[in-house]
Amino acid sequence: MEKFTVLEGVAAPMKLVNVDTDMIIPKQYLKTIQRTGLGKGLFSEMRYKEDGTENPDFILNQPAYRQAKILVAGDNFGCGSSREHAPWALLDFGIRCVISTGFADIFYNNCFKNGILPIVVTQEELDKLFDDADRGANATLTVDLGAQQIRGPDGGAISFEIDPFRKRCLMEGLDDIGLTLEKEGSITTFEAGMKAERPWL
Repeated sequence: MEKFTVLEGVAAPMKLVNVDTDMIIPKQYLKTIQRTGLGKGLFSEMRYKEDGTENPDFILNQPAYRQAKILVAGDNFGCGSSREHAPWALLDFGIRCVISTGFADIFYNNCFKNGILPIVVTQEELDKLFDDADRGANATLTVDLGAQQIRGPDGGAISFEIDPFRKRCLMEGLDDIGLTLEKEGSITTFEAGMKAERPWL
């Protein structure tokens, strides 16, 4: 998993509440278990017209937001089914941070497991971030995980809370496999001991 320390980039404003995982990545894209290639399906029902051409009104199709790395979203983002393909699609598109006033629990947990930082802010703070994001490519946000701050283009800063363990995992690029491999020495020692004590296993 790629380390997350400081992220600087364009933030796209998605002023919708209750964006569910089916909106993030529709069901027809769930046939794969590959984590790559799903970016093309991200928000596809809003992003494309019925004939497959781009919807120019959709935020991520607008020139200023095509390279967005941060998504500023309405409340209850990621609700609905528990599909892990949702953070996979965001990450494959290039989104590494989602900021909202609230997230569905499963989506929130899946973000951390896949190298995406979900940040919870107040409504007042979200409104300020929407204002910043509305400026398009002329204004970028900086998300500093070490300092636990979001810095805006005008120099203002918003502090956020994060569980220390999750913070460490993101900053060190540790997913569940990486965390297990940290114990590789102990696991090897245990397995050798078990083999000596119970060679029939």
